[in-house]
Amino acid sequence: MAEVHFVGAGPGDKELITLKGYQLLKNADVVIYAGSLVNPELLEYCKPDCEIHNSASMNLIEIIDCMEAGVTAGKEVVRLQTGDFSIYGSIREQVEEMKKRSIPFTCTPGVSSFLGAASSFGVEYTVPEVSQSVIITRMAGRTPVPSRESLRSYAAHQTSMVIFLSVQGIRKVVSELIKGGYKPETPAAVIYKATWAEEKKVTGTLQDIAEKVTEAGITKTALIMVGDFLGEEFYYSKLYDKDFKHEYR
Repeated sequence: MAEVHFVGAGPGDKELITLKGYQLLKNADVVIYAGSLVNPELLEYCKPDCEIHNSASMNLIEIIDCMEAGVTAGKEVVRLQTGDFSIYGSIREQVEEMKKRSIPFTCTPGVSSFLGAASSFGVEYTVPEVSQSVIITRMAGRTPVPSRESLRSYAAHQTSMVIFLSVQGIRKVVSELIKGGYKPETPAAVIYKATWAEEKKVTGTLQDIAEKVTEAGITKTALIMVGDFLGEEFYYSKLYDKDFKHEYR
């Protein structure tokens, strides 16, 4: 029986799709991709006769109707989502509607943009004695954020933080983080379209990052990274120490 395959497209670079995701995309009869959020170069992997739809101009019901029509006709359908759909991927509402219609589906994860961003900077979020946790969040906008998950409350942890979908409000983000506990001199970075050919990176501190982002003209499709993991202070992991006995080794 034909199925719908949710596939994480990766952060941007067409080669950062998983091997399984590539195989599904290559063999798909119908592809519904998430508009400008997905690198169009990925569609070069599709068969010449593949039916391709840009979901930017489609509402939820139109997307599901398209999926259902494909599966009913015995076609393999790929829903190509940006990054990894488990983080701000809007997959839940699609899945719930598909369940109502008994449309079979699979999910193939992708490389999230927050991972692509770390690779572009060559940094590690979990630096020994600096940070062993990563907070992935966003500022409230058209989609509300529970009050218990405010930027100000998370800032109290002063750990590594990656903020999605918020660069348009960078000044408010900075204000909330400082009021919550981060020092103004805390390292910060903003990366536009991580791993894409047009990637753009800005680095600084909470004190000056907003001004630098404004000067760079970055207003969307960017991640905000905050924390001492971006700083110059470094502590070596004991993982490769010859005297360190790893319990899983």
